[in-house]
Amino acid sequence: MGLFSSTKKDIFPWEEVVSIEQFNNIVKSSKEIPVLVFKHSTRCSISVAALSRFEKQMNPEKARCFYLDLLNHRDVSNEIASLTGIEHQSPQVIVWRNMEPIYNASHNGILADELLNAIG
Repeated sequence: MGLFSSTKKDIFPWEEVVSIEQFNNIVKSSKEIPVLVFKHSTRCSISVAALSRFEKQMNPEKARCFYLDLLNHRDVSNEIASLTGIEHQSPQVIVWRNMEPIYNASHNGILADELLNAIG
């Protein structure tokens, strides 16, 4: 069962990232409000657990929240790594403010309270 077939979809306001062009526009929008991208592998149990924990703890009013399905859009993840210098991991969260990455974490290090502190 993937993210978009679960009941969490109705609760957490994810926006799906599907292209490099869309990603570039997302980063530009971080001038107005912080944006975060959760890079997720639907086949990885660690990624599923991290996503579930994140959704329960994160306040989605603090940032626009984007979901990147790595199995379908690895090209976008590769572009993120290339542009930021942040090594690709899965699961991984990266937050941008004013078009700059201000926070990143992966695996069990993805903690909503730390992320919220970074956002301010």
